[in-house]
Amino acid sequence: MPNTPPPDFASLSLAEIARLAEEHRLPPVESWNPAHCGDSEMRIARDGTWIHQGSPIGRPAMVRLFSTILRRESDGRFVLVTPVEKLDIAVEDAPFVAVELKVEGEGEAMRLAFRLNTGDVVVAGPDHPLRIEPRDDGPHPYVAVRGGLDALIARNVYYELAQLALAQSDSPPGVWSQGMFFPLEPAA
Repeated sequence: MPNTPPPDFASLSLAEIARLAEEHRLPPVESWNPAHCGDSEMRIARDGTWIHQGSPIGRPAMVRLFSTILRRESDGRFVLVTPVEKLDIAVEDAPFVAVELKVEGEGEAMRLAFRLNTGDVVVAGPDHPLRIEPRDDGPHPYVAVRGGLDALIARNVYYELAQLALAQSDSPPGVWSQGMFFPLEPAA
């Protein structure tokens, strides 16, 4: 349920995390096509803070609720959508931030789970690939969340991934999760 506080990520096994991710049912926003109604006067800052009319939204349950009705349009815009209205929302980088990492296994048997700033969990793999985008200010790491929505991987979490990659003998350096290899350098 989106309004309940998330469980303590550190105390969960990866199997429990995967189960929670599977159980987290989201509204069918992809099937809702109301007329565009305007701007929500909201934005999601690069650090994952949700802001309405210039003030941060301080209630985590409200942010979690809004995050469940977030959708990315085919033209790249982000909207909050319900069966009766669709409102634009500005996103500075990615709508989510991966703030915590849980690792299980080693090498090709490794599994990586990320806790997002909204309390959602994502296990990297075929449905949730990792990617690195080169930018002028350095690489920007992301994990796919759903429907064109990504999570920017927080710097401290990226450093954890880099440590894992350096402990492996793979070239290029990278990490494994659910049988997939993800290089930790930008694609050429």
